Amino acid sequence: MTMDEAPVPLRAADEPPPFEVCNPDGPAPLLLLCDHASGFIPRTLGALGLDEAQLARHIALDIGIAEVTRRLAEHLDAPAVLSGFSRLIVDPNRSFEDPTLIPQISDGVVVPGNRELTPEIRQARLDAFYEPYHAAVTSTLEAKQAGMAGQSEDPLRESIVRGPAVISMHSFTPVMKGSERPWQIGVLWNRDPRLPQPLMAKLRAAGVVVGDNEPYSGRDGHGHTLHVHAEPRGFANVLIEVRQDLIDTHHGAIEWAERLGAVLSELLTDPGLFLVEHYGKRK
Repeated sequence: MTMDEAPVPLRAADEPPPFEVCNPDGPAPLLLLCDHASGFIPRTLGALGLDEAQLARHIALDIGIAEVTRRLAEHLDAPAVLSGFSRLIVDPNRSFEDPTLIPQISDGVVVPGNRELTPEIRQARLDAFYEPYHAAVTSTLEAKQAGMAGQSEDPLRESIVRGPAVISMHSFTPVMKGSERPWQIGVLWNRDPRLPQPLMAKLRAAGVVVGDNEPYSGRDGHGHTLHVHAEPRGFANVLIEVRQDLIDTHHGAIEWAERLGAVLSELLTDPGLFLVEHYGKRK
């Protein structure tokens, strides 16, 4: 490339954008997030050296969760921000320091296109995909909070700072490294109990097998998006994981979106969820 030539962009103009905002004007005091909604890899990356079968697996995206998220956004009349790229390019639910931010191996599968990346290539992926997605989350959250200002029916509570609840949607594999996972839903949370604890109680009362910070924990990198966007703002938040074999069909996704939507509709009637509150670190 000569000095006069511009670098080739990672994503062509005819390829999907790095994020999608569904139902942006939904009035519900809630934002849904879907970090691993898409398995898209741009042509410039040559499928990262993987075949179609590998790219259809959970290593590329969270199977089924995009449809669940879109239907929840419709059911709850809330906005949702969904990623438009594969987690194999760069994982938006990881910090910059996390070694799995751009995975060289995922669930035993070597990713040739992620090996020996230069700092410039790494930064180009962040600039093209990671940063626009997180910027969309930030702007949608700020717009939602601004829209909630002054909505209290009690004039004595007008000075109280309020903000939307934030729910991050994911799915998990029924078997990992030979171990079966019995949970139908995993509820991941860190410090703020306002949303996860009543959510788990209502799901269990409805006969759902629920994992409390299982099969992963929300107190580590698995909850990065919430750690960055919801917790510093004092917004009630939770990460919901649905087992993939329950939602890997159209009908399954509809069923579980309806089941989750019914429970969340009840929880969102609690005005305490929308007060900005900061919770200290767990010991």
